[in-house]
Amino acid sequence: MQPTDTRDPDYFHKVVDCQWACPAHTPVPEYIRLIAQGDFTGAYLVNRRSNVFPGILGRVCDRPCEPACRRGRVEEEPVAICRLKRVAADHRDEVSHLLPQKPDKTNGKKIALIGAGPASLTVANDLAPLGYECTIFEAHHRPGGLMIANIPAFRLPEEVLDEEIGYILNMGVELKLNSRVESLAALMEGGYDAVFVGSGAPKGKDLQIEGREEADANIHIGIDWLESVAFDHIDKIGKRVLIIGVGNTAMDCCRTSLRLGAEDVKVMARKPRQFFKASPWELEDAEDENVEIVVNHSPKRFVVENGKLTGMEFELMEYELDDDGNITETRKAGTKVIPCDDVILAIGQENAFPWIERDLGIEFDKWGVPVVDETTHQSTLPGVFFGGDSAFGPKNIIWAVEHGHQAAISIHKHCQDEAITERMPRGVNLQSAKMGVNEWMYSNAYTGAHRRDMPLVELKQRLSNRKTEVELGFDAERIATEVQRCLNCDVQTVFEAPLCKECDACLDICPVDCLSILPNGEEEALRQGMKVPAANKDQALYVSEPLKDTGRVMVKDENLCLHCGLCAERCPTAAWDMQDADIFIPHVDNEAGKVAAE
Repeated sequence: MQPTDTRDPDYFHKVVDCQWACPAHTPVPEYIRLIAQGDFTGAYLVNRRSNVFPGILGRVCDRPCEPACRRGRVEEEPVAICRLKRVAADHRDEVSHLLPQKPDKTNGKKIALIGAGPASLTVANDLAPLGYECTIFEAHHRPGGLMIANIPAFRLPEEVLDEEIGYILNMGVELKLNSRVESLAALMEGGYDAVFVGSGAPKGKDLQIEGREEADANIHIGIDWLESVAFDHIDKIGKRVLIIGVGNTAMDCCRTSLRLGAEDVKVMARKPRQFFKASPWELEDAEDENVEIVVNHSPKRFVVENGKLTGMEFELMEYELDDDGNITETRKAGTKVIPCDDVILAIGQENAFPWIERDLGIEFDKWGVPVVDETTHQSTLPGVFFGGDSAFGPKNIIWAVEHGHQAAISIHKHCQDEAITERMPRGVNLQSAKMGVNEWMYSNAYTGAHRRDMPLVELKQRLSNRKTEVELGFDAERIATEVQRCLNCDVQTVFEAPLCKECDACLDICPVDCLSILPNGEEEALRQGMKVPAANKDQALYVSEPLKDTGRVMVKDENLCLHCGLCAERCPTAAWDMQDADIFIPHVDNEAGKVAAE
């Protein structure tokens, strides 16, 4: 194998699994270290640079970082990354004066943003401090998009939402509420230099089976129903409720039903649990509130008696699975009627663009979704950009934020007559973490503590008020313990081959046997020849230059390495060093020539 090129920023970026997995590339270990030092404000600002909404996402993020967490290699549970994000938000000082400010003079460029959801707000957050005149058009009477309309207040308090949106609006962003855009063509006549569409995926899918029309009064579309609850248009529901669907929206629907008076709530799933789309913690929270999750029931018809919904009939499904868990055979094993008073359909969302004229030059695919470049977020009509669910279908808030960051870069380049495809590369800066002999700027002692649980409001109290936040946040003990579970995987083991004497000291002391000194060869041979064969090919092998005494190479399995620093402490020649890797992720202010926020 050729020596590893550690100058490639993606090499060390990928080793920081949590940051690599985060769509917005939040530097997780960095903000956890700041929390450990008691610098909650600094941790909040590090978060906000990338994810814009630390207090919001610290409560409701889909947490793609946590399944990737390196802690999961040494025990079952990852670091509570999301909940530590909330810790920074809950315990920080006032930050208004530390955020980007509205410039004294604008640059004369006008940007229209459709929908006040996370994607549009991120675009405004990035462009307004550069002098762009940003105007957000929102159909409802409150900003937030799905964050206010579809995420219940018991998960995301309105005051948290209002505060973090307020930071953006205070940058000089104009918000026009109750201003639904009925025609893109008409909007474009307003003299805007660019338009960003962040209108979400506002159309919930229906279920057209027997009895649907007759039972219409008691059948609700999940996202529409949650919106009606959020805006106080609905305040009650029947005693027996069936939720059709097993995504996160379904979990919000079932838990909200309990708070509106339902006594028997069942979530009905067509397939076994391993096929559910809902996050595991969302399922756990629902079951903790005594929601029953029923698997292998496929909707057949709505049962209507005397013009009133009385139940649903389901086909009972049986599945054969192969060794990989894929369904190989499906059988029907009869039917069953389950009584109910109301049914909530949470079976998916789709885009709806009746307000975009089809003769403007925006190309749509066969599903009626605009054709959008995945890098620039520009549509086939120059100057019109899409992000969030409106661009690529329903995802989640953190993806919408990343779309906003990338679209902001493109909008800036478009307005400055620059090529929107030419973007600054990522970078990496390495700085030694050494503070003395075998002393480091970070805590490298391994703690065997298990993941801290989240304290919750007592069940009766939380169900009595739909706006009572269920999760109480971490206390001091939980914070102190959880931050020490982070393995600091952004502090990299850096090897200088010319200094190595091949004494094997690092091999002997490595607690996970991730190091080997081997004759060079093909990748598979090196993987198999290591002390512990390197089976996970999703993570790279580090391969050094030839060592001067024998010509062999130092090989490290990045998948196993815990970044404990013992190799660097033990090495008598300082061939190994621990170096803090700062991954540079360019935003629009970097493109505009400004210095990245610390």
